[in-house]
Parts: sequence; structure tokens; C-alpha cells
Amino acid sequence: MTTESVPPRAIRTVLVDDHAMLREGLRALLERHPEVAVVGEAGTFDAALAEVAHTRPDVVVVDLKLTSSTDYEGMRLIGELKRWNPDVAVLVLTTFLDDDLVVRAVRAGASGYVVKDVDTTELVRAIRALSSGGSAFDPRSATAVMRTMAGQHNPSEELTEREREVLRLMADGQSNAGIGQRLFISESTVKFHIRNLIRKLGVTKRTDAVYVASKRGLI
Repeated sequence: MTTESVPPRAIRTVLVDDHAMLREGLRALLERHPEVAVVGEAGTFDAALAEVAHTRPDVVVVDLKLTSSTDYEGMRLIGELKRWNPDVAVLVLTTFLDDDLVVRAVRAGASGYVVKDVDTTELVRAIRALSSGGSAFDPRSATAVMRTMAGQHNPSEELTEREREVLRLMADGQSNAGIGQRLFISESTVKFHIRNLIRKLGVTKRTDAVYVASKRGLI
């Protein structure tokens, strides 16, 4: 959709994600809703700043991970977007659900935070809320904010020593069977520990668990 063809009352939205196929799929889903007009997209930090300056959207949907590096470049992008475009609303759409990341995103200027397994209806609802000056957090993100603000989150005390051992072996690329052999436990027990790790670290995949744990210094 070109900027010239945007309906006057549609929510002008820019998508920022380093995966072109994901952007295309997200655009196709959102454009089924006439109240949302995707006026631009970008895959890098610099391209996102340029696209927002050119299209002047109401809402920017940002993934936190824009490069293959270990840094969350999307976090820096949020700060720059709010610095140069204070009226734009930023919605984080990411695979990473981590208490610290949610709070950092909010402090950087994001008004909403949802994970990528959210359905389209909820995503549109979040975009609508931000365009009206509100905020939008899925239940897990809202819980993370509340937990952190209440000072109840202490990752170093959440993981047992056995879970840390499993994490270290996951980071080494060991399969479930390999972890079981190294720790002299059954594969089903390994799966049990991994499920607990995924839940405690607030992620959805074992690869994300390793990444988040390494960022927190837990392994």
C-alpha cells in the first residue's frame, strides 16, 4: 500500500524485522484489517529510521533482534525513534520474553510488548491501542513488568544446579540423549528440566533459553 492510497482514518504502521519473509507475511495478515495500513517496512536500524522519517507512521512494530549479533539492536532503535519522533508509538513484536527485556523496552520508549505467537486479532488490537495513546502488553509481558517492578524477579535464584548443568550442555550443542548420558539421567528427565528452563526463562524454544541465559550470565 502506497502512502497516497492510505485511507484517511487507517492506522499508519511500519514493520521493522530483519526477516523479509516474516515482514511480508505480517503485512499480508495486517492488511486484511482495513483499519491498519502498512505504509512501510525495514530490515535494519538505519533503514528503519529512514522509513519512519519518510512515512511518518502512527505505530512502528519492532523486533528486538535486527542482526545476527548478540545485541538487541531493536532496543537502540526504540530509543532513537522516540528521540526523533516522540509522537510515534512503538510496539515490540519479538520471540524473546524476558523480564529484563520487557522493562528495558518500556524504559527505552516502547508502549507495548507482545510475542510473535500472538494471533492477528490481538496484534491489531495492540496496534489500535497504541494509536489511541494507550499501551498493550500480552499477559506474559504484563506479568514480567509487574514482577520486575515489584522486585520479585531474581533469575540467579530460580535455576537449580541441575538446570544449570543442563543449560551448559545445551549451550555445547548436546542433544537430549547426549545430555542424559553426560548427567546419568533419563532422556525424559532431561526433557522435564528443559521444560522448566523454558518456563523460568520466559522463552518458547530451547535455543532461546540458551541465548537468554547467556545474556544473563547464567552459563
